[in-house]
Amino acid sequence: MRVDPVAFTRALVRCPSVTPAEGGALALLETTLAALGFTVHRVTFAAPGTPDVENLFATLGSGRPHLVFAGHTDVVPPGDAAAWTSPPFEGAVVDGRLIGRGAVDMKGGIAAMVAAVSEVIAARGPDIGGTVSFLITGDEEGPAINGTRKLLEWARERGIAFDHCILGEPTSVAELGDTLKVGRRGSMSGTLVVEGTQGHVAYPHRADNPIRRLSRILHHVLARPLDGGTAQFQPSNLEFVSLDTGNPAFNVIPAKVEARFNIRFNDRWTPATLRAHLEAEIGVAAPVGRWRVEWDPTVSECFITPSGPFTAMVADAVEAVTGRRPEPSTGGGTSDARFIKAACPVVELGPVGTTMHQVDEAVPVAELEALATIYRRVLEQYFAN
Repeated sequence: MRVDPVAFTRALVRCPSVTPAEGGALALLETTLAALGFTVHRVTFAAPGTPDVENLFATLGSGRPHLVFAGHTDVVPPGDAAAWTSPPFEGAVVDGRLIGRGAVDMKGGIAAMVAAVSEVIAARGPDIGGTVSFLITGDEEGPAINGTRKLLEWARERGIAFDHCILGEPTSVAELGDTLKVGRRGSMSGTLVVEGTQGHVAYPHRADNPIRRLSRILHHVLARPLDGGTAQFQPSNLEFVSLDTGNPAFNVIPAKVEARFNIRFNDRWTPATLRAHLEAEIGVAAPVGRWRVEWDPTVSECFITPSGPFTAMVADAVEAVTGRRPEPSTGGGTSDARFIKAACPVVELGPVGTTMHQVDEAVPVAELEALATIYRRVLEQYFAN
């Protein structure tokens, strides 16, 4: 049985798996992988205040080495369907491009992985010389609480260990394979709460406007870059994303103002040192007055996968198929690699990501076919012995 990457991408796109809905995508993946000889597990996780999320783990073969393909079948909402060239969950092919929500992020990558594995099985049989697995979540675009992190714990509790991982996120920038993600900056968020005294705007001497204090804090903090970057990472950056007083009136000085922010940080920092630094800087700007930082408990730390035989193997496969050597990169946002890196070395390689999350998200058909060939070459080399 051989899986065509284009046809399978179309089939996955037709599953409306907007987070947290499974939408039939994991069921389709389960049926396909089972037909290839995989042992498939469907696992649902739950947590208070979050939706239940379905996940999938499938494995073929035994022993070491163990390569795991990782990804997600959930997608972001399509927005106004009328704005699309073709319906977002139709998977239409127009002028050599497959259009649909998730075509790039990241059903196309998953389809290419499955197609690559099917080719290797067709050539070698089910005894591939080790173990290959799929670790697929339905919670990457959502809170990421009931997905990859818990699925990795589920696997560890069953004595399953991985040697290396390829995550199929759309990491290419301009051309397929021009970039190989080998790490990510960390991410942490918080809310700066500045308190004052509510009062009438005509009598400011009887009130204490917290917005004035917040403005001094923002000016001070944003005028001082966290760092200038490091040898392997971009500079850390802090961005305030919302300011809110909860005050609908024009003639009332608010009692407090909240400023939400996110920090993407490199290997010069740990979450603890970054928290201490920011709070110290706020204290310089506002030595008098009531303020506090409420830190969000969800934190992903900075990481990098060192260069070595595995990263070279993946780069060699890209170069053999595309003629270009991928540039190692740690840029961009976060991904589920932040969880996987604790289990095994992980790299990210997938389609060009310029249309992800956009109207008319699309991937060239030729790109899907080439990506499947790259994954197949990695498998052939990985299990060469």
